[in-house]
Amino acid sequence: TPSSPPPAPSASLSTPRPTSGAAIGLRDRLGGLATAGVGSGLLGVAAWLTPDDAGHGTHEQLMLPRCSWVGLFDKPCPTCGMTTSFSYAAEGDLAQAAITQPFGAVLAILTSVLIWGGLHSALTGARVGGFAMRLMNRWTLIASLVLLLGAWGYKLLTWGG
Repeated sequence: TPSSPPPAPSASLSTPRPTSGAAIGLRDRLGGLATAGVGSGLLGVAAWLTPDDAGHGTHEQLMLPRCSWVGLFDKPCPTCGMTTSFSYAAEGDLAQAAITQPFGAVLAILTSVLIWGGLHSALTGARVGGFAMRLMNRWTLIASLVLLLGAWGYKLLTWGG
């Protein structure tokens, strides 16, 4: 007995059809350029700052207030030392960045990866953003939280006030 042909695929009204390839490429290029610009701005500001020798407080050079957590508890907050770590990393001192705030060093490295991915997307129209968004899932968020809490524990152990 002959088998019947598979049913023809139907177009879904809820799924928008992509416009032309050129329009999609332009959107990806602009998104990549924006990503590279924001990341470059973050690392540029971090490079402009002078890392505080205490391992925290560098953000005060941006006219931001002293950390209220430190003021209230004389202990570091979960993000304590991030700006200082970014500043060291932007100067190329990744070892000191990791010693200052391990999770901050990881975020600074990821920021530089985003810059290069954004530039690649801006120059080629590649869909790097879609790949990056697929990496953002429950397990990535859980791992990030564990790393943040681990870095906070490290800061608590190495806190000099």
